[in-house]
Amino acid sequence: MSAASQPRAGAAIDPALLLREPFAFLGPHDGVVRAYLPGARDVEVLRRGDRAPIGRLTETQTRGLFEGGVTDRAPYLLRVAWPDAMQETEDPYAFGLLLGDVDLHLFNEGRHFEMGRVFGAQPMQVDGVAGVRFAVWAPNAGHVSVIGDFNSWDSRRHPMRLRHPAGVWELFVPRVAAGARYKYDIVGAGQKADPIARHSETPPGTASVVAAPLDWHWQDEAWMAGRGARQSPAAPISIYEVHLGSWMAGLDWDRAAEKLIPYVRDMGFTHVELLPITEHPFSGSWGYQPIGMFAPTARFGTPEGFARFVDALHRAGIGILLDWVPAHFPSDAHGLARFDGTALYEHQDPREGFHRDWNTLIYNFGRREVQGFLIASALYWLEQFHVDGLRVDAVASMLYRDYSRAHGEWIPNVHGGRENLEAVSFLQHLNAVVAERCRGAIMIAEESTAWPGVTRPTTEQGLGFHYKWNMGWMHDTLRYVSRDPVHRRWHHDDVTFGLLYAFSEQFILPLSHDEVVHGKASLLGKMPGDRWQRFANLRATLGLMWMHPGKKLLFMGGELAQPGEWNHDSSLDWRLLDEPDHAGVQHLVRDLNAVYRREPAMHRLDGDGRGFRWLIGDDRSNSVFAFLRSGKHGDRPVLVVCNMTPAPRYAYSVGVPRAARWREIINTDSRFYGGSDMGNAGSITADTVAAHGEAQSLKLTLPPLAVIALRPED
Repeated sequence: MSAASQPRAGAAIDPALLLREPFAFLGPHDGVVRAYLPGARDVEVLRRGDRAPIGRLTETQTRGLFEGGVTDRAPYLLRVAWPDAMQETEDPYAFGLLLGDVDLHLFNEGRHFEMGRVFGAQPMQVDGVAGVRFAVWAPNAGHVSVIGDFNSWDSRRHPMRLRHPAGVWELFVPRVAAGARYKYDIVGAGQKADPIARHSETPPGTASVVAAPLDWHWQDEAWMAGRGARQSPAAPISIYEVHLGSWMAGLDWDRAAEKLIPYVRDMGFTHVELLPITEHPFSGSWGYQPIGMFAPTARFGTPEGFARFVDALHRAGIGILLDWVPAHFPSDAHGLARFDGTALYEHQDPREGFHRDWNTLIYNFGRREVQGFLIASALYWLEQFHVDGLRVDAVASMLYRDYSRAHGEWIPNVHGGRENLEAVSFLQHLNAVVAERCRGAIMIAEESTAWPGVTRPTTEQGLGFHYKWNMGWMHDTLRYVSRDPVHRRWHHDDVTFGLLYAFSEQFILPLSHDEVVHGKASLLGKMPGDRWQRFANLRATLGLMWMHPGKKLLFMGGELAQPGEWNHDSSLDWRLLDEPDHAGVQHLVRDLNAVYRREPAMHRLDGDGRGFRWLIGDDRSNSVFAFLRSGKHGDRPVLVVCNMTPAPRYAYSVGVPRAARWREIINTDSRFYGGSDMGNAGSITADTVAAHGEAQSLKLTLPPLAVIALRPED
């Protein structure tokens, strides 16, 4: 507003106009200062340098609007007399534009990848004054105010400036510091948490919290330099999936470092994968309905606490993966739903924008700002917190417009097909940016269909993920082992079928949290037979998983043979380890990890068909499988034989590629694991009897419901 159009002194101004265009009226204007301070009794203007009085503001016809001339153009303070307190502060409306044009341009283009360091609530100094710069995207709002502890949650006190045409509202509020709670009051939408908040109240509180810049001196240089090799397709990757709130009661980040890290290291896992720790209002969602895509949940402490936890993992030689959810978000009133009164982050049409399975909203991947928001979130975890990779949840629901929808309940793409082309573009963009900026980090897809090229590079028209969960293997294997052994001969293909496509992608074999909840039973609970057979079946299942091509993932509690389903409201039952059969399963998992990491043949060609060869894949009548795992030139092969019935097999002939003595390196029936201790006395020498295309063979004793692995001695 020009000087000519400024209202005359003392004139009434519509309060709605003050809120919609605050910088046009408030602050200094040609020797006149105006401040909108509803409830104040008196306002004095002081020179900032020496706090000398240079003017007094009087209340105008507009209640709460104070105005007056000043005798000095120097930077000033407002001394405000409230009914119960005296306040001195700089005037928020005396500061110029805050965000640069490049920031706003990159934001609108969906390419502002430093969003977590620029938007939201950023403590900083402006013109030598300490405070917080707030910035939020709400292009269709009538007006936006920042409210919080610093202004008694009064939306009239700090209306924000709209930066056209970016649709971003900004305001610098002096003297606000880290730790202050805040929200945005958005006309047409109500009070909203900050989408780019880096810290939040502990639920059920819903306010955002101003976070100081991350102040942590990282000590993981060696880990970061070498993690690319540790996470490559040729490396052993064994992941312990954890819901931190129910692994052990009472954990915060520091307590988790004290308890979880030594356990994971002792068990031989290479990585921890946490169920989503992005801030989420409902604990029962396990984190899969997040609202704070830049905020580690306050349930376990501060962002600095999370950084300490990550650093401690790395110094212990353990990687960290996070579940990350860009597929959907909850409809909580304080979240992203209709954020500025319109379908801003989501689709307007529920046929595109609503998941009935989860009662959640779907991001509009065709909107550049939304793509940029999500990519910036991914980078924030990978770059700021040194996270080693993200497991992207529910990718299948993103790829298909008809996901879980009946005919007529979805909108085809521009070509009339079911593929969500915008989501494909987003995933390719995301993975390309991560590959460019985050050396050594990995992206993992939870994708349950036969979509081609999930782990193919984006330069070859793939989606660009590094790994994909092998959901087909998981479903087939669990279906097979849950059958009574007497029926398994008719379902032999449940085990063999997965090898037809095992090398079409870079796979992770998951026995995840999803398989031990909602009436599916725990891993032990899925197993048929009496107690001994159930434990033997579980040990054989774990042995088959670790011997099978593909990286490994096991949800917490599986290594304890937990009898009941996972309950997110209670800790794992650690007392089970007082019982020998439960402790035996834990011992087995520890040894499986050791063998997997020690034997190159078990991991170097995990995603390469040259690393696997069937020796016996057709013995349906005995439910026996035998295969050879191979590494690179010079690596000793590993023979794996599985007997999936309770009947022992004696003198069972299996061809082997070397005329040598073969030593058992795993026997899931060992007494150390709670088994019957049947086997081959530790080792067996090959006979010069041809079998299975080899010039020599072993006559093995196959323990009941067991997996054995042998390798030739040097």
